[in-house]
Amino acid sequence: MGKRNPEKVASLHEKLADKMEERGLRSTSQRRLVCDVFFRSSGHHSVDDVLALVHRRDPKIGYATVYRTLKMLVESGLAHERHFSDSLARFEVTDAEGHHDHLICVSCNAIIEFEDDEIERLQERLAKRHGYQLVRHKHELYGICLTCRRQGVDSA
Repeated sequence: MGKRNPEKVASLHEKLADKMEERGLRSTSQRRLVCDVFFRSSGHHSVDDVLALVHRRDPKIGYATVYRTLKMLVESGLAHERHFSDSLARFEVTDAEGHHDHLICVSCNAIIEFEDDEIERLQERLAKRHGYQLVRHKHELYGICLTCRRQGVDSA
């Protein structure tokens, strides 16, 4: 799991404080810790992934606290909840700087984020051709990653 730069983490904490104040929510030490751990990591994390990271700093924080905090971040627009082929809810920090799509390995569930201007242009042209104005989209490509292929994993 990668790390996010400190300026981005500070900005996310500021946005969260504003959102919580708007909604009249309390900022507890447990919520702050869960948010800090989540904001500092990068990638797509299940509740169990975030809980394991949180437990490194405070083993007393429970599953329900992590789950409710992640849901609050989604409702506040600071996280996205994703469901890939395994149906497991995964959370990622909202990327205000741009949109990305996903390559997902159907064997090991590895997820790679990618951006491709040509794909974006093609989607826009396709929507326009059919009279649609795109407001959002989700592009997921499923396959077998190179690591799994090298291990002899076949497509299902």
